[in-house]
Amino acid sequence: MRLGRATPILRMFDEGKAREFYVDWLQFKVQFEHRFGANMPLYLGLVRDDLELHLSEHHGDTTPGTRVRLAVDGIHAFYDDIASRRYAFLRPGAPQKQEWGEWDLTLTDPFGNKLTFYENMQ
Repeated sequence: MRLGRATPILRMFDEGKAREFYVDWLQFKVQFEHRFGANMPLYLGLVRDDLELHLSEHHGDTTPGTRVRLAVDGIHAFYDDIASRRYAFLRPGAPQKQEWGEWDLTLTDPFGNKLTFYENMQ
C-alpha cells in the first residue's frame, strides 16, 4: 500500500480575487472550472508544476481560514519569482529558516487561507 499526494481544497468567495492571487500572481494554471448551473458556485482546479489546489465557492466544502503546508523545491527561487511580480495586497517577506531545518514562507490569500510553502534542507 502507498498513499499519494494530497489536493487541498480551499474556500474562496470571489472569483476575480482568486484569479488575481492564484493565477496572475502565483502563476497557477487553471486545470478545470465547474459549476452545476448558471449563477451557481464555482469549483476551480489549479496546478503549478506538481502542486494541485482546488478552490471552492461551495459553502459546505471547506472552512475559510484554512492553513496548508506545501512542499517546494527551491524556496528561494520561488520567493524571487513571486516577488518579481506586483500584487497589491501582499508583500511577502523572504523565506525564514526554522529551528527544525526547514525554510518556510507563509502567504495569506484574499479569503484568509494561509499557504505555508516549505523546503526541507536536511
